[in-house]
Amino acid sequence: MHIGYVHELTRYPVKSLAGIATQSAFLGWHGLNGDRRFAFRRVNDESGFPWLTASRLPELLLYEPLGLDEHEAEPVPTHIRTPEGATLPLRSEALRSRITEKFGSAVELMQFKHGIFDEGNVSVISLATIAAIGQAAGRELTSPRFRANIVLATELTESFLEDRWVGGRLVFGDRAEGPMLSITLCDQRCMMINLEPDTAQQDPRVLTAVVRLNHNNAGVYGTVVRTGQISLRQPVSFEALG
Repeated sequence: MHIGYVHELTRYPVKSLAGIATQSAFLGWHGLNGDRRFAFRRVNDESGFPWLTASRLPELLLYEPLGLDEHEAEPVPTHIRTPEGATLPLRSEALRSRITEKFGSAVELMQFKHGIFDEGNVSVISLATIAAIGQAAGRELTSPRFRANIVLATELTESFLEDRWVGGRLVFGDRAEGPMLSITLCDQRCMMINLEPDTAQQDPRVLTAVVRLNHNNAGVYGTVVRTGQISLRQPVSFEALG
């Protein structure tokens, strides 16, 4: 069943830093190539989740990865532009020290061959869902707030339609050979979506709206069952299983 087309594609090379929109990306076994391949670890944190995220340091959203080579099999950034406008090498002591100072505790940069994800390694949301949340929150919202890899423009304008895809598959492009995702679970949201991606200012109305409208879920996670290239305007189909 045709459900719509790809409206936006975004990589987030460094966990909780700004994303990089792209016209096309290869969907590999571990998500979009180049997505969330780096993270800053809180050195003195011994919990099961030691990664520094914008929920602890909202300003991370304003650090912009630069220098991706789209021709590389695994495009990763070489530099980071800070909120103050400085451009620093990703792996530099200067960047590590700056983030340590902002956070108030030591951090270190780590690279992951297969990425570092909270749940599934690909996240999907629809424009209809974003619009409904914005209407309920009393403001216009942009897709970077939700940090999804794939934003879909669906034929149906029903919000939270994604919930019905859990247990099925999304196919991009050719139904016989195009890349395919198995949709595994709903995306349960946290205070991260309260943060304005361009300013890091908080607006609690956004998460409140998601809780009220859809039990704290907005969008879905998927795992890759067939690899391939995904591009903007590519048609998307849904396959129900069972």
